[in-house]
Amino acid sequence: MSDTIYQFDAILNNGENINFNDYKGKVLLIVNTASKCGFTPQYDGLQSLYKQFKPQGLEVLGFPCDQFGHQEPGADTEIQEFCSLNFNVNFPLFKKIEVNGPNAAPVYKYLKEGAPGVMGSKSVKWNFTKFLVNKQGKVTKRYASTTKPDEMMKDIEKLLAE
Repeated sequence: MSDTIYQFDAILNNGENINFNDYKGKVLLIVNTASKCGFTPQYDGLQSLYKQFKPQGLEVLGFPCDQFGHQEPGADTEIQEFCSLNFNVNFPLFKKIEVNGPNAAPVYKYLKEGAPGVMGSKSVKWNFTKFLVNKQGKVTKRYASTTKPDEMMKDIEKLLAE
């Protein structure tokens, strides 16, 4: 396993390739998202965190995923439009990925290894599981789907202050 997240790439929903090296020195909040989930309103809270803490160095990165109850059926352009219109989301949204199984995105393999879930589980259990990555590119914490974005504020502030 890589020591940091910086060796990975991902593709934005507009097709642009992003190297995580571009995020060096930033705190990252990485979330697997879905448009038709009971937790979808968390987009509001994620956007609020992004707006409040981006000037201090927070990046929120959304990775749409259709692996849980087929709750993200749309194409990448539809997902972007849905998020923009309904939640004014302007943090980066990436192309739809898988977070579990043999086709899981490499960055998610890294996140799950670095911050296992309850009982050491390596799989993501549901939409809106969140991972916090420090300024050195190390995953520091995993949050369950039920954790609201504002409940992570203290952890984010602590990492931004480091």
